[in-house]
Amino acid sequence: MTTEAAPPPGGAGPAPANLPAEEFTRVQQSPEFTELRSSYRSFAFPLTVAFIAWYLLYVLLSSYAGGFMGTKLFGNINVALVLGVAQFLTTFLIAWLYSRHAAAKLDPKAEAIKKRMEAGA
Repeated sequence: MTTEAAPPPGGAGPAPANLPAEEFTRVQQSPEFTELRSSYRSFAFPLTVAFIAWYLLYVLLSSYAGGFMGTKLFGNINVALVLGVAQFLTTFLIAWLYSRHAAAKLDPKAEAIKKRMEAGA
């Protein structure tokens, strides 16, 4: 199946895929790209580790601390339900934090690198 749609606007410049491999290697070794990668990793890795630890804590508590997880807080709401809902809230919070971080720190750097690459081609 093919699409007869026009290419998206703003794509008038050369596609980065048409650049030689040496150009990609040069950009990858540049201080700007190193800073971009470092900024991404310093945000993503700690949050990933923290969320996995939080998730595993929930699973372990559910498996081995049934009495604690079954503790009623009010009405039919127990600790397990509150922590389970907190898992969802944490997921959305991390996604929101990442989108803010990307918009403020990653996207401008990536766009600058992209424009330099396209201008040099």
